[in-house]
Amino acid sequence: MLKRFAIALSAAGLAMTVACSHSDAGITTAVKAKLAADDTVKASEINVDTGKGIVTLNGVVGTPAEKARAVVIARNTEGVTDVIDEITVGPAPAATKGEASEGKLDSAGREISEKTHEGGEAVEDAAHDAKVKTENAASKTGEVITDAAITSEVKTKFLAEPGVSGLKIDVDTNNGVVTLSGDVKTRAEADKAVSIARKSAGVKQVVNHLHVA
Repeated sequence: MLKRFAIALSAAGLAMTVACSHSDAGITTAVKAKLAADDTVKASEINVDTGKGIVTLNGVVGTPAEKARAVVIARNTEGVTDVIDEITVGPAPAATKGEASEGKLDSAGREISEKTHEGGEAVEDAAHDAKVKTENAASKTGEVITDAAITSEVKTKFLAEPGVSGLKIDVDTNNGVVTLSGDVKTRAEADKAVSIARKSAGVKQVVNHLHVA
């Protein structure tokens, strides 16, 4: 009897995970993460919107190859039923001061994600260096790292980190204070999520409301 209950509980948890990953928000997050990790399109400015499983891509890329690759990535993402391609090929529009600052922050954020897989003390040093670069970029442009930028960076790092359920952890930022909530599988996963958030650029404090399911 207990074995049957455990199997049913496990199946219910799996169904909830699949449903979450197939939601429009989950699909959008998955497509953005795959675009950011792909060598061909990670430097492109591509916007992703999802409605009822239909993904709309728009923005400007430098080459037809980038445009085609972005469409293929979106179509191959689980839960996507169709892709509307509104991407144009041409020179990127001139960035304003604020946009240039955000671009530098995103670049530094990607550097953190790439370097967090190297392991050991090298990971700590690389993450710290990338964080310093991000803060310096914001300082040079006279811009403050926004709460939205912090939230985006933390979520991206969760999705890129093995052993962290990025789609199940909610991230809210207010005046540099990051609040983490949602369910995780183990205390180790919760500790890792808190550590990642603390090392993100612009984070002043992390409030841990994660629940070990």
